[in-house]
Amino acid sequence: MRRLENKVALITGVASGIGSACALKFAQEGAKVAGFDISDAFDDVWVSAVETALETEFYIGDVRDEAQVSSTIESATRKFGRIDIVINCAGVPGGGPVHMIPSEEWDRVIDVNLKGTFLVCKHVLLKMIEQGAGSIVNIASIEGIEGTEGGSMYNASKGGVVLLTRNMAMDYARKGIRVNVICPGFIDTPMAKGVFENEFLEGFKEKVIGATLLNRLGRPEEIASAALFLASDDASFITGQALIVDGGFTVGHRFGITQVMGLED
Repeated sequence: MRRLENKVALITGVASGIGSACALKFAQEGAKVAGFDISDAFDDVWVSAVETALETEFYIGDVRDEAQVSSTIESATRKFGRIDIVINCAGVPGGGPVHMIPSEEWDRVIDVNLKGTFLVCKHVLLKMIEQGAGSIVNIASIEGIEGTEGGSMYNASKGGVVLLTRNMAMDYARKGIRVNVICPGFIDTPMAKGVFENEFLEGFKEKVIGATLLNRLGRPEEIASAALFLASDDASFITGQALIVDGGFTVGHRFGITQVMGLED
């Protein structure tokens, strides 16, 4: 039996990147998938998820808009009968030194990354409490665990997601609801590509890869596999945890000693 047989998963930010990878992975494991995104410019992975899943539905909307979030969750619940799993993938990049950030840009990043996660959780929790069960997996970042030069508002938003996750895990555990968060490192997604191609960040991608122990960017499907584990009954005794999936980026610093020891080619 597939791990998510007869489960319904709501995935935000589903049109591309980690969101679409989650949709495909979950569909392959038997889930019915409700996708939510501000864009209907789907990548091929979401198309494959639609072709793979027993049943899918796509809802267009903005996670910052509470009315749209509420309406989407109500519609998905009517269609599928329940929502067992939520994966909050919707997010945007943003940074800069604090003294140079326009207030409206701060609001945009915080509203999508943190408030959007809060709103989706708020409205789906009402359904999960009635069911007496549910699994929520939020997508934060290693930048919600440690600082990054110029990260400011992005780091603040993702750090907020990590602590929000832990609080929800405490608040809803006795209702049968597990809440965890994944903190990806640098993943090969359209969002990361936009950052790497920034004219002010020349050489940044190479530095990131050099600082990652596995010497490469992560793949969206690797984050999807982690989300699948946390969402499934395989993680039935895990809640309130921040799972770092970063190829060893946050483990520590390298100074060439392994080369001296003959451990590098």
